[in-house]
Formats: sequence, structure tokens, C-alpha cells
Amino acid sequence: MNNTLTAVKGIRVGHATDLEGATGCTVVLCPRGTIGAVDVRGGAPGTRETDLLAPYNHVEELNAVVLSGGSAFGLASADGVMRYLEERGEGYKSGAGYIVPIVPAAILFDLRLGVQGVRPTAEMGYQAAQNASSDPVPQGTVGAGTGAVCGAMLGKEHATKGGIGSASVELGGGLVVAALVAVNAVGDVLDEQGAILAGLRAENGDFVGMLNALKAFAHVPQLPTDSRENTVIGVVATNARLSKAHAHKVAQMAHDGIARAVNPAHTMFDGDTLFALATGEIPANPTVIGAYAAEVVAQAIRNGIRHATGLDGVRAWNE
Repeated sequence: MNNTLTAVKGIRVGHATDLEGATGCTVVLCPRGTIGAVDVRGGAPGTRETDLLAPYNHVEELNAVVLSGGSAFGLASADGVMRYLEERGEGYKSGAGYIVPIVPAAILFDLRLGVQGVRPTAEMGYQAAQNASSDPVPQGTVGAGTGAVCGAMLGKEHATKGGIGSASVELGGGLVVAALVAVNAVGDVLDEQGAILAGLRAENGDFVGMLNALKAFAHVPQLPTDSRENTVIGVVATNARLSKAHAHKVAQMAHDGIARAVNPAHTMFDGDTLFALATGEIPANPTVIGAYAAEVVAQAIRNGIRHATGLDGVRAWNE
């Protein structure tokens, strides 16, 4: 059974992974006619083409979404996805007849791990697009989640490995809501009962609790350097028929899932960004879609942690 983003018919996902460089990117390819929207909540986002997705702007449909490591350098991976789509005649048809693929992107900071100077490139984005399939999405230390880390305030030896996670829910009558999230949070990731699943560790390996650690910085303007480059980025997809404005509302509501699974969320040092995709197959209520979008985002975050494996001195959640 497919309980990942590709449970939405027509959605394909591909990863490109560099374990030595501890980085990578993930591409979500959309069927024709997919409506796109985005909501950015973090105080330090790194994004591309997000203004275009505002509900009051012209273009409604998009062709792909890229999630990438590499900090702002990783936005280059979207160039490769554009080339891949242009070669296949997929994109916005301009009045003059040109094809311009619409490929929004968001990045996370993973430069602290792996061989220094290795970043996702346009070629890596092209490779991820080539790898895209409708199979269940591989999760954990792959794609954009390769170098993801949670709770890095005291360095990687006190952090927990983040990763890519996905989840989906079927609402009856073939209606599906799904999420794919790259988890690289400042805060703790919480399990279904509210216990810490990943985050800052003490010397003995126990979780400290990020809110406990943050008390020491209540009266200073900056956190330690290693805790200032984090984010949770992802995609929510549904086969519901939604307007661009309603897809934007779904993206907004989906952020509640980050707040349920990450504490604290949406800080000044996170770049929390969620895209919403609606393929338009089944009429649906946008409020219900948004409510379940938050549910699958929270589960995808937890799945990303549970599937992650240790890398470059950063321990997985159960190590």
C-alpha cells in the first residue's frame, strides 16, 4: 500500500542523493493542470518562484516543485528540472509561443555536514527529475533530507539526524491528501504522544528539550551559530479540485502540522515553507482538505525522523 505523496494519482517523486557531500534534492513532478500555492512561515526562507504562486497573481498551474539542500546554492537544482521539462514540452505557454516550465523551489541548510563545497547543482536536479516515479517515495537520509539535522545548537555531535518523510490519507471516494517533508528543524520533533523524537541531546544522549535550552538566550539577540540555519520544507498534494485561493488556504492550514510535530516552529532561524498542489480530479471541501493536510504533514515529519539513518557523526533518533 502506498502511504506517501505518490498516492495522489499523477504525482511523481524523484531523489538525487550525495552521501559523501551529505546533500541532495527532491523533485515533485505534477500532472498537467495542477494548481499550485505556497505559504512561507519561517523567518529565514530560501525560495524561488513563490511570489508567482500568490493567489492574486497570473499563473495558476505549475509543473514541478523542488526541495533541496545546499542552502541558497541549492536553488540551482531547479534549473535542471526546468531543462528536463522543457525538453518534454512541459510548461507555461507564453503568448509568443515559448515554453517556460514553472518550477518553484525551497531549500534547507545542510552545509555543516559532509565534504565541504559539495552542493546540489542543476545536473543533480535533472537527475532527480529523471529518477521520478509514482512508486512509494523512499524516505529518510535521501534527496533533500540527506544532510538534514535537528537540534544542532551545540554542534552535530549533540544533534539528531533529520530526513525526508511522507504520509497520506484516503478520505473516501478516492479522495487523497498527502505530504512530503524535509525535516531540518531548530526545534524538537515530537511523537504522537508529545514525547521528543529528535532534537538537541545532552552528553549522555538524552534529549534536553529545546525550550529548556532556549531559556538561556531569552535576553540575547542571537542563538548559537549552529542553531541559526534550519528549516522544515515540504509539499502537500491532493487530487481535490481547488481554486488557487483555496490551495493557498490549504498550504496555510498545513503549517499547523509543523506546529504539532515541531516545538518550537516557525522561528526566526527556520525557513519553514509548504507548497500545496491540487490535481483537480475530485470536487472537495477546501476546509476538510486543509484539516487533513495538517495531519499528514505532522505524520510525514515524524516519518522523516524514523526513517533517517546516521550520517557524518549525527546520530539517528534511535541511536
